[in-house]
Amino acid sequence: MKSHQNKIEKLISELCPKGVDSFKVGEMCEVNRGRVMSKDYLQDNAGEYPVYSSQTANEGMMGKINTFDYDGEYVTWTTDGAYAGSVFHRNGKFSITNICGLLKPKDDNLNIKYLSYILGTKAKAYVSAGMGNPKLMSNVMQSIIIPVPPIEIQKEIVKILDNFTELEAELEAELEARKKQYEYYYDEIFTFGNDVKVKKMEEVSNIFDSLHKTPSYSDSGFPMIRVTDIKGGYINNESTLKVDKEIFEVFTKKYKPQFNDIVISRVGSYGNFSLVGEGDVCLGQNTAIIHPLINAKYLYYVLKSKKVSTFVENNVGGGSQKTITLSNIKEIPILVPSEEEQKRIVSILDKFDALVNDISIGLPAELNARRKQYEYYRNQLLTFPELKSNEYAK
Repeated sequence: MKSHQNKIEKLISELCPKGVDSFKVGEMCEVNRGRVMSKDYLQDNAGEYPVYSSQTANEGMMGKINTFDYDGEYVTWTTDGAYAGSVFHRNGKFSITNICGLLKPKDDNLNIKYLSYILGTKAKAYVSAGMGNPKLMSNVMQSIIIPVPPIEIQKEIVKILDNFTELEAELEAELEARKKQYEYYYDEIFTFGNDVKVKKMEEVSNIFDSLHKTPSYSDSGFPMIRVTDIKGGYINNESTLKVDKEIFEVFTKKYKPQFNDIVISRVGSYGNFSLVGEGDVCLGQNTAIIHPLINAKYLYYVLKSKKVSTFVENNVGGGSQKTITLSNIKEIPILVPSEEEQKRIVSILDKFDALVNDISIGLPAELNARRKQYEYYRNQLLTFPELKSNEYAK
C-alpha cells in the first residue's frame, strides 16, 4: 500500500505541486431527484430494471420495473430517513425514488467513481436530523465542498480503492458461504438415531421467570438483560442498561443468573437465546433464565437449532404482542445424547461458530480488519494539500 501512496504523492508533486483545488458539488455536477413510486406501482410494472430507494440492504434496491429513467454511470444518495447521506455508485439502466438524489459530472474532469468515494467520506457529516427525520437535501448536497485533483490522480485513487473493495467482497462471499455451510451442518449434527432420548426442557434444566415490572435505571451499576440484549452468543454486558444495587437485589431475589446460564426472550422478539457471561447480571421483564443440568453449551446449541425454533413458532401465543409462556418453555423437546457426545458436538460447533460469528477471530475478524484498513487508506488517499488560492480553503 505504501508504494501506491508514493505513486499518488509523486503524481501530486508533478501535476499539482501547489496543492489541490476544491469545488462545490453543485459546480461540478448536475443534481436531480427521483420520483414517487409505491410498492403497488412496482408490482404493477414489474420488470428487469432496478429501482433504488432509501434502504441500504441489497445495494439500496427496492424492486424492479419494466422501464428505466437513467442509463449510464451516476452517483446516487439517500435524501431522507435513517440512511440519509448513504452514497452509491450506479452504472447501467435504473430508476430512483423521490427519497434519492442523483449526481452526474458536468464534464470529464471529475471521475464518477472518485466522486462516490469522496462523498462516501463527507456526505454523512451534512445530514440534518431536525424533526426526528434525518435529511440530506439537494441544496445541501450541492454546497458540499470536495477536493478535485487532476483526473490522472482520481483514476489512480479509484484503482487502489476498487482493489480494496473487491478483496472485501471476496471475504464477504466466503463468509456467507461458510454461514450456509454452518447452518446446514448445524441441523445435521442434531440428527440422532432412535436410541437417543428426547427429554422436556424442565427435565434438563431449572427455569426461572423474570419479575414482571419495570425498574428505574441508573447511569452505572449492574447490567440488566432485556429482550433487546438477547441476540445470540454471550450477552454484551457493556451495552446493557444498568440498575443500582438495591434494584439488583430485588430482581435477583428469586434467582441470580450464573455463568453459562441461558436467557430467552419471551415477548415481542420471542424465542431468542443468549448465554450469560461472567459477572453479576439480573433479568429484565419479558425474559426467562434457563439453568442447565446438562452440558450448558450443548443445551444452548440445541435451543438455537431449527427443530426448537419450529417448536417455538408452533407454540407462541398472544395477539399483536406474541408471547411464549413459561409452561411452553418447559415443554421444549431436547435431544440428550451421552455426555461424551454432547462434548464432541460442542467442540465442533464452537469452532464453526467462531469461524463465522466471532468478531475477534475467524473470517469476521479478517473482514473487520480489512474494513478498518480500507477506511484508513481511503482517508489517507482522499486527503490532499489545499491550493492556497482556493476560495474554499480555510
